[in-house]
Amino acid sequence: MKISLPQSMLVLSTILGRTSAFVKPAYNPARQSAFLRMASTSTEVATEQPPKPKNIRAERILSGVQPTGSLHLGNYLGAIRQWVDFQNKEQTDEEGNVVPVENFFCVVDLHAITMPHDPMELQESTLSSAALYLAAGIDPVKSKVFIQSHVPAHSELTWLLNCITPMNWLERMIQFKEKSKKQGESVGVGLLDYPVLMAADIILYQSTKVPVGEDQRQHLEITRDIVRRFNDLFCKGNKYKKRCKAAGVASRPVFIEPNPIIMKEGARVMSLTDGTNKMSKSDANDNSRINVLDPPETIRNKIKRCKTDDIQGIEWDNPERPEAKNLLNIYSAVQPDRTKEDIIEEVKDLTWGDFKPLLADAIINHLEPIQNRYHEIREDKDRLNEILKEGADAANTVAKQTLFNTKVAMGFVTPDEA
Repeated sequence: MKISLPQSMLVLSTILGRTSAFVKPAYNPARQSAFLRMASTSTEVATEQPPKPKNIRAERILSGVQPTGSLHLGNYLGAIRQWVDFQNKEQTDEEGNVVPVENFFCVVDLHAITMPHDPMELQESTLSSAALYLAAGIDPVKSKVFIQSHVPAHSELTWLLNCITPMNWLERMIQFKEKSKKQGESVGVGLLDYPVLMAADIILYQSTKVPVGEDQRQHLEITRDIVRRFNDLFCKGNKYKKRCKAAGVASRPVFIEPNPIIMKEGARVMSLTDGTNKMSKSDANDNSRINVLDPPETIRNKIKRCKTDDIQGIEWDNPERPEAKNLLNIYSAVQPDRTKEDIIEEVKDLTWGDFKPLLADAIINHLEPIQNRYHEIREDKDRLNEILKEGADAANTVAKQTLFNTKVAMGFVTPDEA
């Protein structure tokens, strides 16, 4: 005799592993209703799907240093060493999920020519800077290291962005005002356009985060302004969607608005001859800075001659003693395993004559392994060139796609459409 069961009972029987040998009970409305409710609940449990894993977007970090002269302690402590920290530290989002990160670190030689330069020095400084990146701990397996001018899209995207960037945005830039005063009437267009080139650098790699110091904050803000302006002008409406569909690209905004990575406290290294000014390669006085490749005796002499004050005792956070703060910041930075409290306890009763040899030795000990590694890298020219080529190839792959998407948005005819 064939037994006919309600569908809900068939589902439950399968869940419980009993698909046969049912005996139809006497009909009981209350019991049947309760049974069906239980079956319905069980069905929901059985068909519930596990949550899909979150689609976590990879982040990209981009930064670079100009190859104008020798890299100094400020470039190293304020930028390169922090890149190494970003590279080696696992990044997580607000929910604790591990976020994959792509690092792009370039030698920004196109920026270097915005001021008068010597061609031979530029060539040597470019290779020297790349070698120092690697010597300081940038790992070509974890990060892309390349020379800016080896990626032509930097220049091309700069021109495209020039055409939508209002002139008054550039004229109000503080660094342009300061540097143009030094050059007078001979100031070039490139110096005015420096922020747009920097914006192109960042945008080209769809960088989500950019390490910046306080003096670069204005440049990042204009980058964000350019991103918003471009996306608003070209990345909206049905016509944009049609252009994207024809080109085979997604119809989302082309550029990502980057966020700053604020440098650690003490990362800004000041001049050895004036604690109120930043250590700089452009300072005519070489004694104002410690170059990363300075030999030990040179470092000792520069520290011996560096500016201090005549106040008794050594304090860290007295705003009226900028030189004291700067030298203690350096002393702490080259001894990263020591606490601020430990250093204060050590130096509080010292004179400058006692402290300066300690500072010089700490700098020398910290830079020695970097200098040794640098010389090894420079001697192996083939390997250095190979690393730079691999980095440029990877950078070009990303940059070409961004440039293509930019041209599609702006209405250029792509090669396949010609």
